[in-house]
Amino acid sequence: MKILIIEDEKGLRESVENYLSDGGNLCETAPDYQSAIAKVSLYNYDCILLDITLPDGNGFNVLKYLKENNNPDGVLIISAKNSLDDKVAGLEMGADDYLVKPFHLSELKARLMAIVRRKSFNGSNSLIFNELVIDLLAKEVRINNVLLKLTRKEYALLLYFIANKNKVVSKNAIAEHLWGDGADMADNFDFIYSHIKNLRKKLEEAGAKDYIKAAYGMGYKFTDQ
Repeated sequence: MKILIIEDEKGLRESVENYLSDGGNLCETAPDYQSAIAKVSLYNYDCILLDITLPDGNGFNVLKYLKENNNPDGVLIISAKNSLDDKVAGLEMGADDYLVKPFHLSELKARLMAIVRRKSFNGSNSLIFNELVIDLLAKEVRINNVLLKLTRKEYALLLYFIANKNKVVSKNAIAEHLWGDGADMADNFDFIYSHIKNLRKKLEEAGAKDYIKAAYGMGYKFTDQ
C-alpha cells in the first residue's frame, strides 16, 4: 500500500512510518499543511493518515481540498482531540475513520487496512480473481492453492493491477504507486518493465493465465478478456 502520513510531531511521524514500512508499505510524510497540500495535489495514495492540528494550518482544510478535487484516497484522521464535534465534523466531511491519540500502532494498521479493503476490495480479507487467491492480511498469493513467492514490489504491483482490473494504467502511475515521489528521479521506466516481466513469469509458471496485457503507447491492463 502507498500511504501518506501527515503529522507534525516528528517522533510519532517516524514511528508510524517505520512501523508501516517494515510491513512492506510505501510511506511518504508531510510535517505541515503546505507540504501536505503539495503532496496530495501531485500524487494519489491508498490511504492518508491526517492529523487535524498542523503548525501552519488545519488538517480539516486538507480534507476539504481532497473532497473538492474528487480525490478518491482513503482518509484516516489521527488526532489528540477526543471531541465528538471534531469526530462528527471529520466524518461528515468525508473522512473514512477517526482515531484518537495515543493509539497502538497495531490498531492504526488494522484501521488503515480496513479502509483500503473497503475502498478497493469490497471490504474482504481475501481477494479472488479466477485461480488467484490473495490473503490481504497474511500478504500471501496462491494459485490453484499453491503458495506463490513474490517480492514486496511484485506483490504491491499485483494488488495494484487487480484493484484497477480492466483499466489501462500508465507506466508513470505504476512507478508513482510503487516508488512514490522517488519515481520522479527516474530517467526512464525500464525498471517497470522488468518488474512486470518477472511478475508475469511467476504467475504463468505457477499455472495462472497471462492477465497482464500491454496497451501500446499507454501502459498495461490486467484483464481476463
